[in-house]
Amino acid sequence: MIKYPHKLEKIFVRLHKYGIRPIIVGGYIRDFFFARASKDIDIELYNVLSFSQLEEILKEFGSVNSVGKSFGVCKLFFEGLDLDFTLPRTDNKTGAGHKGFDVEIKADLDYKSASSRRDFTINSIGFDVIKKEILDPFSGLQDLKNSTLKAIDADSFKEDPLRVLRGVQFSARFDLNMDDKLFDLCKEMVQNQMLSQLSKERVFGEIQKLLLKAEKPSKGFVLLKKLSVLDEIPQLKLLCDAQYTKAILTLDEIAKLKIDKKTKLYLMLTILSYSFEKKQKDFNNFKLTKEFISNWSDEKELLKHILLLLENYIYIRDISLKDVDDYFLYKLSTKVKIKELMLLANAKLKIDKDDEFEKVVKSIQEGSKKLNILEDKMPPLLQGRDILNFNIKPSKEFATILKDAYDAQMKKVFTSHSDAIIWLKKYLLYKDIMSLNCSITIL
Repeated sequence: MIKYPHKLEKIFVRLHKYGIRPIIVGGYIRDFFFARASKDIDIELYNVLSFSQLEEILKEFGSVNSVGKSFGVCKLFFEGLDLDFTLPRTDNKTGAGHKGFDVEIKADLDYKSASSRRDFTINSIGFDVIKKEILDPFSGLQDLKNSTLKAIDADSFKEDPLRVLRGVQFSARFDLNMDDKLFDLCKEMVQNQMLSQLSKERVFGEIQKLLLKAEKPSKGFVLLKKLSVLDEIPQLKLLCDAQYTKAILTLDEIAKLKIDKKTKLYLMLTILSYSFEKKQKDFNNFKLTKEFISNWSDEKELLKHILLLLENYIYIRDISLKDVDDYFLYKLSTKVKIKELMLLANAKLKIDKDDEFEKVVKSIQEGSKKLNILEDKMPPLLQGRDILNFNIKPSKEFATILKDAYDAQMKKVFTSHSDAIIWLKKYLLYKDIMSLNCSITIL
């Protein structure tokens, strides 16, 4: 018996009234057997007379999105659930890429024939909500029990090269082992350079799932190497076995952290970047990192964040304990979020033991916490409005004054707003005197 949200019953009863047979399929069923919660539910509908009939039935339950109509997909957001209603179909490969398919919707198709187009046996399991019956035409349940990942059909599997990467991230996420036939099939597809047909967006989507959804992403990266996928990632291919192993084991340490997904992704990609940048010992322009990230994503913020973390991680690797004082920490907080840097450093220390660096990291962490700058830099005491009060019009000089003021604040020349105003008076007086002296010298 598959458990699903009871509120779906009213939809199922309504569909059944029209002779339609609803079957929950795909990831929801798979995740149920892995005891993982899911709000995304795919429901395949049999005996639907027409797509317009389906739209008419579903619209009483909420706003219907039929953007996938040509593929027989109708979306409905219902009481906090993302529902995809699909019609059984056959896919015939007609060209390159994931769009190169001729899709034919067949309402009277039997479940086994409809599910044969899926990638893995564990994704072919369905649940007939009317009969309360599990449908398992390709023995997916047995494969789940044996922790084995198998393809349903070798020929149809090869029609979408992305399935190689899906197989990798599924193996890591659900702790499954590819059976020999699937492994050989994936390796053949890689060697035939079929992955080159994929867009960077689709590739990066699977890499993100591997990094963010697997308890041990290292298992997936071991598989990527065995399947020769690293031929498509030349930066990682530069690493020797020991360097590669240390890098991917550090990913596992980051995977344990209870932090938001975006930060976790930044940290993981920075660790991978550091591994090959360190080997090249060329930290000036980070050319390899730029190429590495651009092969997967054109998102500027992603690259910017990774370069920032990378640059500052390399920076603190080269300092000694005596360099870590309050001014150093204040300066560091203006360059990078220290908390993220510490998460990165501590994860790396779990794999690469380094007593001296560990002392530096501990000093930075404790000092930043004491100064309350772990999350963000110290707020400036002197503001632009303070400068305006001295009848100085907004200009380039503003930025210079504010920069010098913040530097003085970091050096603890002043620690309150009133003292900052006194500092500003002296600062402006000094500038006036220097300007007057300069004029006299010229005369």
